This record gives sequence, structure tokens and C-alpha cells, in this order.
Amino acid sequence: MGEKLHLTPEDQFPEDLVSVSDNELQVLDSRIQRQLDHEMVVDGESNRETEFRHYELDEEFQDRDKR
Repeated sequence: MGEKLHLTPEDQFPEDLVSVSDNELQVLDSRIQRQLDHEMVVDGESNRETEFRHYELDEEFQDRDKR
């Protein structure tokens, strides 16, 4: 169990989500959501990079639903 439960803005994020499998995309989404929750509790607001990643994931999920 080497992977953290959340993905910080400093952690690597795939440049091209199209090449990420559905399962990996779900895991990535969960990690980003946990990070957003963590930032809100600790900092009182979300990091811009985390927000951007969340948006990118939402867009990819929508694109996949259309296919």
C-alpha cells in the first residue's frame, strides 16, 4: 500500500487523461477529492492546482460518458 490516499499539488498528475484506464481514473478522482477535502479543512480553501485537476478529471469523465 505505497500510494497515498490523496494527491497533493506537488505530486505528479498525468498530462493526458485519455490514456488513463477507467479504473485508474476513478482512483485518481478519489485521491483528488480527498485532497480537496483536506485543503478545505486545513487551509480553509482549495489549492488552484487541485481545483484545476478536479476540473480536468470531470471533463474526462464527461467525455468518456459521451463515447
